[in-house]
Amino acid sequence: MLDKEGRPTGVVQMLPRLFGPLSPTGVLLGALLFAMSLTPSMVPRGPEIQGALGGLVFAIGYVTSYLARSGLNWLGLKPAFRPFPVRSYAIYALALVICGFGLWMGADWQNSIRKAWNLPELDGFATSSVVVVALAIAALLLFAGRLFELLAAKWRLRTARFLPPRVAQGVGLLLALGIFWAVIDGIAFRLALRTIDTTSRIADLVIPPDLAPPTDADTPGSAASLIAWEDLGRWGRGYVISGPNRDEIAAFWEEPARQPIRVYVGLTASGTVEERAKLAFDELMRVGGFERKYLVIATPTGSGWLDPGAMNTLEYITRGDVATVAIQYSYLSSPMSVIIDPENGIAESRALFDLIYGHWTALSPASRPRLYLHGLSLGAFLSQETVPLLNMFGDPFHGALWTGSPFLSEMWRMVQDRRHPDSPAWRPKFGNGSLIRTANQDGGLERFEAPWGPIRLVFLQYGSDPIVFFDYSLAWRRPDWLRTTRAPDLGPGMRWLPLVTMLQVGFDMAVAVGTLGYGHDYAARHYIPAWAETLNPEGWTPENEARLIDHLRDLTPR
Repeated sequence: MLDKEGRPTGVVQMLPRLFGPLSPTGVLLGALLFAMSLTPSMVPRGPEIQGALGGLVFAIGYVTSYLARSGLNWLGLKPAFRPFPVRSYAIYALALVICGFGLWMGADWQNSIRKAWNLPELDGFATSSVVVVALAIAALLLFAGRLFELLAAKWRLRTARFLPPRVAQGVGLLLALGIFWAVIDGIAFRLALRTIDTTSRIADLVIPPDLAPPTDADTPGSAASLIAWEDLGRWGRGYVISGPNRDEIAAFWEEPARQPIRVYVGLTASGTVEERAKLAFDELMRVGGFERKYLVIATPTGSGWLDPGAMNTLEYITRGDVATVAIQYSYLSSPMSVIIDPENGIAESRALFDLIYGHWTALSPASRPRLYLHGLSLGAFLSQETVPLLNMFGDPFHGALWTGSPFLSEMWRMVQDRRHPDSPAWRPKFGNGSLIRTANQDGGLERFEAPWGPIRLVFLQYGSDPIVFFDYSLAWRRPDWLRTTRAPDLGPGMRWLPLVTMLQVGFDMAVAVGTLGYGHDYAARHYIPAWAETLNPEGWTPENEARLIDHLRDLTPR
C-alpha cells in the first residue's frame, strides 16, 4: 500500500527491513562462532544437534555485531569499517571459507571424541544435514530479531510524540521486550511445556497388555499391596517386577540368598506429597523393609526412572538382604527438569526421608538395618538437598552413593572447590577421605590416608558427563577440568572457547545418554566398586568384584 505521497506503508514498508541483506560484519562474526561450535566438546554430537547449535551461535554472533554497531550509532560514533559492495562480497566469501573449513574438519573433531569413548570413527560428517538445520535455526532467530527491531522502532515513533528521542528509544525497547517475553514465556514456552508434560503423563499411565500385575504379595502392585498396579507409573511398574531374584543371587554366591524388596510409589498414587511418602513408608513396613540388613532410600531421576545398573548390583552385593524405597516426583526427564524446575521433588524426598529416618532412629541400633541413600542425576541432587547432615551426627545414617551429581548441586560444587590441589576437578580428593570420596571409571576411592568415619559419602561421576560439569561460567572462564590433566574419557581435542564452550556443553546435556560407560550413562561395572565402598559388606574381596563384573557384564538400562 502507498500513502498520499506515493510512499510504501504497512506490510510493504516492513518487507525490506525483515528480509533485507545481512550485515557483512555480522555474517563474518556468526561464521566464526559457527566454525568454533563444530570443534569437539564433551559428547559426540549428531548432525541435528550440531546444526541447532551452529544456527544458534551464528545468530548470537550476528546479533552481537548488530548491538555493537547500534551502540556506536547511539554514541554518535561512526564505525571504522564501511561495507562497500566489493568489500562486502569479499567478507561474505571469507565467511563461507570459514564455515567450509569448520565443516571439513567436523568429522575429525567428532572422531577425536569417539576415539576417547572407544566408538567407531565416522566416515563422514553429514554436512548437508548440519547446514540445513543450522540455516533454518539461524534464519528463524534472525527473523525474530528483525521483528523485534521493527516492534521497538514502532513504539519509539509512537512515544517520541511526547518524550525526548532517547527516552522514547528506551521506552520502545522495553515495550518490545515485554511483548516478546509475554509471547515466548506466556504462550510458546508454556504451551511446549504443557505438551511435553501431557505427553509424558499419558505415557506414564499406559500399561502394555502383556505386562501383568505381580502375584507375589510382597511386591507393590499385587493384590495384597497398598499401592495399585496402575499407580506405580511406567518406570515404577518395570522396576518392581525386574531385577535379580532370590534364585539368581543364590546361584551367583553359591549359597542361600533373600528376595530383594523394591517399594515404589508413582505420582498418581495420591494427591499430596505427604500422602505419597506415607504410602511408601506403610508399604515398606508391610513387606518387612526394616527387617533387612540394608535399607536404601533411592531418589529417581526426573522421569521416575531408577538405573538397573545401580539397583541390580546393589542387590547382588547385599545378597538380596536389602530393601529399596522410592517415590516419583515428576514426569519430565532429568535434563529438562534441571532447566525448568530443579527443586521440584525436594518436598517428596524430604518427606520420605523424615518418615524413614524418624522410625529408624527409634529402633534398636543392634537390630535395625544399615541406612543408605542413593540418587542418580537430578535424584542425586535432591537426595543431597534432603539430608540435614549437621542435625544427625548423634545418630547418623551409614552412607550414600550419589551418581552423576548435576552441576547445580552445592555439595558437589563444594567438593570440587575445596579439593586437594594435587587432585583433578573431575575426580577431586576431599579432606582426608574419612567422610567423602569420589570415583570415576578408573577408580579413585582408595587414594586416601585416613580410614572411613561413621558416614561414607561416595560420589561417582564420569569426566565426560556434561550434566555434572556444566557451568554458566564456562562462557567467560576456562574450567579447571580443562586446565590440567584431563579425564581419560574427555577427548584431547576439546579446547575452551569463550561463550561457545558453555553452549556446546549445554547442548551436550541433551545427548549425554546413549553410550554406556560414558557421558551421563553409568555402567554396572562402575557401580560395583562404588557400592562396595559405600556399603562395606562383610567378606567382600577383589575377587568378588571381578566375578560380579564378569557375571553382569554391561546391563542395558534403556
